[in-house]
Amino acid sequence: MEATVTTANNEKTWGGGHEIQPLGASYGKMMMWFFIVSDALTFSGFLAAYGFSRFKFIETWPLADEVFTHFPFMHGVSAPMYYVALMTFILIFSSVTMVLAVDAGHQLKKTKVAIYMFLTIIGGLIFVGSQAWEWKNFIKGEYGAVETVGGSLLQFVDKDGKRVALEEFAVKLPNQPEELTRAKAKWFMESAETVPTYSVADIQAGFKAHPELLIRTEHLTAEKKKTVLSRAESEARLSQAKYVVEGANLTRNEYGSKLFADFFFFITGFHGFHVFSGVIINIIIFFNVLLGTYEKRRSYEMVEKVGLYWHFVDLVWVFVFTVFYLV
Repeated sequence: MEATVTTANNEKTWGGGHEIQPLGASYGKMMMWFFIVSDALTFSGFLAAYGFSRFKFIETWPLADEVFTHFPFMHGVSAPMYYVALMTFILIFSSVTMVLAVDAGHQLKKTKVAIYMFLTIIGGLIFVGSQAWEWKNFIKGEYGAVETVGGSLLQFVDKDGKRVALEEFAVKLPNQPEELTRAKAKWFMESAETVPTYSVADIQAGFKAHPELLIRTEHLTAEKKKTVLSRAESEARLSQAKYVVEGANLTRNEYGSKLFADFFFFITGFHGFHVFSGVIINIIIFFNVLLGTYEKRRSYEMVEKVGLYWHFVDLVWVFVFTVFYLV
């Protein structure tokens, strides 16, 4: 397609052809940049909403160091942020291998392009798998808590302020017949996954039998630590318990403000979907490299275009990691 000529000032305007390339970029690269900019605005809106919500409910927002403490094959060992930091390193390193793949493509070195693309794919798969593992632990929970009639979250600690799991003190009471009123109506087929391990009565009985236990509220003090109540205050607050909370879901979570879980699932899930999509695209490009498709064209521009997308998802994770885990 040829460039069109305006009659007013005899200047050329781009008609979409290859003769004129705005900013020195091909049509395919320009379209990839358009997508990246639009997607960046989407993530910016999500993160801005997270920031506003966090500062509105800052007193009840969960502490990342207490939420993300797991590490594979180290059950019971508190390793705050260690595994998240490892995930981040792996994803950033995969960006390095992608840069090397693009550079090898410029030099038309097919074997090196394939090797670095393969390493990038492995890094992406490890990251997606790690994110799924983080979700599993986040959903399952570790300590448990109770929610009061007013919606406040109560966690349990010992006299030294160390978290105590429900299973360490809860008492399994015999099942008591319950009168089902309209307000307490239940579906006749209730999923076993939605039923907590312990009832409110089990928690209350176990707490009464362990006088060394105290209750910690979700509210933060000036020192950014959760408020620990006295024994008398703990008993009074526990008498208002309505729900037993184990882990996190879109309705309530044992870590603190309900919005935290909503944003965590949505934003990290949306980013995880981008990474997974990038892995699939990288796999397709990888096989095209092996088949010699770009070698025949004498151009590895497709590797460069998918590389732009991969660097974008890596950069977005830096911001997600900062707002969710560091700030």
